[in-house]
Amino acid sequence: MPYALSFLLYSLMLESIILGIVQGLTEFLPVSSSAHLIILPWFFKWDGIINSLSFDVALHFGTLLALLFYFRNDWVELLKSLSQKEGLAWKIIAGTMPAVIAGFFLHDFFEHSVRNPYLIAATLSLVSVLMLISEKGYDNYSRRSMESVTFGNALLIGFAQATALMPGVSRSGITIVAGLMLNLRREDAARFSFLLATPAVAGASLLEAKNLAGTGAIEIDIFMTGALFSAATGFFAVKYLILFFKNYSLRPFAYYRFLLSFAIILAIWTRLAG
Repeated sequence: MPYALSFLLYSLMLESIILGIVQGLTEFLPVSSSAHLIILPWFFKWDGIINSLSFDVALHFGTLLALLFYFRNDWVELLKSLSQKEGLAWKIIAGTMPAVIAGFFLHDFFEHSVRNPYLIAATLSLVSVLMLISEKGYDNYSRRSMESVTFGNALLIGFAQATALMPGVSRSGITIVAGLMLNLRREDAARFSFLLATPAVAGASLLEAKNLAGTGAIEIDIFMTGALFSAATGFFAVKYLILFFKNYSLRPFAYYRFLLSFAIILAIWTRLAG
């Protein structure tokens, strides 16, 4: 194999691993995976197959596997609850509907028309403010468990999830914020957020699966590598984030989002000045 081609494949594989790890972390940490997957290739000027919708699909399949494996016992119980009118499974289904409807009608618009660094910086900051507001007076209210979620609560959290089509919002971030504003405990808000994300991530992956048609053997290797690292990283991100929220707040993630927003604006100005 010519040296130039070998180096190109090595570079693509390394970029795939980096983006797989980033996706696995940021899909579940409330910092916006879409923002990171758009900004990183833009910042480092990565192009080609790792900066494509097809590659994003592969990474989302990885995080979907992480969710299914981590919550495998929960999903068994959820399937059993389908026989109950007030079962949690039906509330998950109800909460998924807003994202399904929004995705069906607005997916192409959000996927192609709003991938703008300025807009991402703005949404990162806006949701950071909402995080800080949701944490204000956290201990002053009686907090509820995930089992107490009503159909109305599930729909409200579902509407919040639908806004995550906008890059920079963060599916987990905005749904955890909604859960906190409905007086759920942090760890329960996070757990409900991740369970609610499973059908949403599955639906988004299936919706974009058509982009994998005609993928070559080399691309498949790169996609599978990214998906593998996304799945492994995502599993540990979910596991330790739920533990984190038993004792700590959203504030560190809000401050990180502010810093990232500032870094994006600074990078834009630096490029314009150059």
